[in-house]
Amino acid sequence: MAMPPDGGGPEPPQEPHSRPMEGLQEPLISPRQRELQSAPDHPQAPEHSERSDPEEAEMSATTLARPPVSTAARMLLERSRAGLLQSLDARSPGERYVTAHLAALRAAAAMLAVRSRPGGRGGPRSVWEVLPRVAPELGEWAAFFASTASRRAAIEAGRTDIVSPREAEDLLRDAEAFHHLVESALGLPYQQVLPLTLPNCD
Repeated sequence: MAMPPDGGGPEPPQEPHSRPMEGLQEPLISPRQRELQSAPDHPQAPEHSERSDPEEAEMSATTLARPPVSTAARMLLERSRAGLLQSLDARSPGERYVTAHLAALRAAAAMLAVRSRPGGRGGPRSVWEVLPRVAPELGEWAAFFASTASRRAAIEAGRTDIVSPREAEDLLRDAEAFHHLVESALGLPYQQVLPLTLPNCD
């Protein structure tokens, strides 16, 4: 994995370069937003039940079988965290959208650094294409961020007016949720990144 010019750690695998789409398709709704929309207005408190011994044994086996988190993966997660904070401080919706998407890309790359194996067939592939193969539980998230990649590319190409402040804020929240899911999947402790209220960027 190539090192960045500043020596700050490994760069995530890059998505195949493509020209920004002329007619940008509406991105898929994220799993986080879908869950919010489907949540009941008055959620009931979850029932408390004692976990059976077989369930405990299964969870213990899963924990023991989890691959160790490499230094490269930890560095990518730190870069993802830094990207979320950079997006938080963005001064425009376009900047917030791009930096949030890149933060999610680094979190995905951290997952690949742990679960993927060398020697795959074919040439370079998108991180979002490979992720569902090594982490099926993140397949919906991979589809969502793949669908928003063309919009990020269009902003980077100069079309900064194609996202609203609300869309940029939603993507930042989505990237944060994805970052925490990767942390959890790798067996790492939850670390709060963003405040409950995001500053406006106009």
